[in-house]
Parts: sequence; structure tokens; C-alpha cells
Amino acid sequence: MNDYLIRFIVGGTVVSIFAMLGDVLRPKSFAGLFGAAPSIALATLGLTIHQRGKAFASVETRSMIFGAIAFLAYSALVSWVLRRYRPPTLLATISLMPIWFIVSFALWLLVGRLA
Repeated sequence: MNDYLIRFIVGGTVVSIFAMLGDVLRPKSFAGLFGAAPSIALATLGLTIHQRGKAFASVETRSMIFGAIAFLAYSALVSWVLRRYRPPTLLATISLMPIWFIVSFALWLLVGRLA
């Protein structure tokens, strides 16, 4: 229960700081980059370092980076498909979700072979 309280307080504080930073930045469309996801990731990494150490946190960080790369690939493909073929948005976003998994899994396999 104590871990959840710390995560709530740290996460809320970091989210608030990122929200204030987003309000200050111009253009406003750029401010969306400072939404909840990066701040929650930072709060989680801080707690992970405290509880499990830097080595474990580095693996978690690498996983977050791979997830972000996979999400970028998925988002770019969804954007391209929506502009090129103009399907219903829900259909495009759901049907292309396996791309996110495939890219993540491929990155995981690549690092596993290199290690």
C-alpha cells in the first residue's frame, strides 16, 4: 500500500510539472508531448531504481524505449494508411495494432541475439 501512495504522489507531482511545462511551450500542439506518459515513466523509473536497483531499471528503460520505437512505427503506419486509403479510423487503428507488437518483439529478439 505504501508503494502505491508513493507512486501516486510522485506521479502526480511529475505529471503536474509536465502539464505546467506544456502550458508554457508554444505551439500548443507541441505541448501534448509532455502529457502523462513521460511523467509516469519517470516516476516509475525513480521508484524502480529505489526498490530494485539501477541494473533492473536499465532493463526497464530499454523496454520503454523499444515500446516507444514500436509505437512510432505503428503511429506512422496508421497515419499513412488513413491518409492514403481513408478507411474508418477505428478499423485502421485496431487492425494495425499487431505492427506495434511485431516491432517490439523484433527489437527484443535483436537485442537478445546481440547480448
